Amino acid sequence: MSPAAHARDVDLAQRVARLGTETVFAVSAEAAALAVQGKTIYPFHLGDLDLPTPENIVEASLAAIRDGKTTYCPNAGIPELRDALAADIGRARGLEYTRENVSVQPGGKPVIGKFLLALMDPGDEVLYPNPGFPIYSSLIEFLGGVAVPYGFREGAERFDLDLEAIERRITPRTRLLILNDLHNPTAAECSAEELERLAELALEHDLFVLSDEAYFDVRFQGASRSIAALPGMAERTVILYTFSKKYAMTGWRLGAAIGPKPVVDVITTLNVNMESCTSHFTQYGGVAALTGDQAAARAMMATLKGRRDAALAALNATPGVHCLTPETTFYVYPNVTGAVKLTGCDGHESFRKLVLERTGVSFCTRLHFGPALEGEDQYYLRLAYSGVSTAQIQEGLGKLKALIESYT
Repeated sequence: MSPAAHARDVDLAQRVARLGTETVFAVSAEAAALAVQGKTIYPFHLGDLDLPTPENIVEASLAAIRDGKTTYCPNAGIPELRDALAADIGRARGLEYTRENVSVQPGGKPVIGKFLLALMDPGDEVLYPNPGFPIYSSLIEFLGGVAVPYGFREGAERFDLDLEAIERRITPRTRLLILNDLHNPTAAECSAEELERLAELALEHDLFVLSDEAYFDVRFQGASRSIAALPGMAERTVILYTFSKKYAMTGWRLGAAIGPKPVVDVITTLNVNMESCTSHFTQYGGVAALTGDQAAARAMMATLKGRRDAALAALNATPGVHCLTPETTFYVYPNVTGAVKLTGCDGHESFRKLVLERTGVSFCTRLHFGPALEGEDQYYLRLAYSGVSTAQIQEGLGKLKALIESYT
């Protein structure tokens, strides 16, 4: 019997039917197939970085390899990195953490699953953002929870949380709230008033919060805030931290969970069960990232800001498109409702395919970040400019503009 036939006979666990994925990788594969055929592709679909990891981080990890740091290490992470994370995260948020509040992880994603495993029982309800990172709902449902979405509303200058929907959807079974401030995909940033209201709801309904702060340090103006810094919230918030974004370390798989010691201890015990530990030598790169010269990180932000500005200029000059100006993340989230109607497309996916085939501009749509919620009647794209040069942005989005203009 062939391996393929064998696979069909496997009686998989029932939970597998509830396991989701990131459909952005399907978009990536589609774009790659066109590239093989010789088409120029402008890859706005994947939130990866084409900028190099700062040299001091690379050198620190190479030195650690040469020094024999290729063995197992403490399950919670090396003390030097835990201390550096506690100091850096605490200082930026006005909080006091110690290494006992830090569990080093192989990336940011594992924090999501381990947070849920530590605090969610089957049948518990978890509020999560939609549109949002699709792994939230995937893991909630896979682990037996009930994923309850909340959305955003486009305002004149920013996307606002639908606080009314969040309040309305809290029930006696609601246990957890997932908050992705500095948000993927919209680049939305909570106002001080929104964070305060969320904190009030968490305290009133005894909710624990996962604050996904992957983009906390990816900003071009102003200062980021954390819900954990509000009164009573440090005791009920786990911060998801990742080195991927600020230091161009996506492939290094290095992150951390920071929060109350009882929860962090469980997360570390899950490390014991799942990975033993995070890669030893990469953690020395993390120490260098946090404690070393920040010039390379600042230069990266300047490059990303230039790309953002180029994308905004091109998009807002395109018929049927308007885009708010985000001060955070490396995404723009244009409203393309007018352009979709101009081209005669019947929705997000037909528009995406038309643009990809005619121009080579590859992007995700709102529907790659969860199903549309009741009442949604606008069309949005998410364009990541983290892996596309300014010249590529201008050329690719120039082709998009020309395509839409051909229908006017």
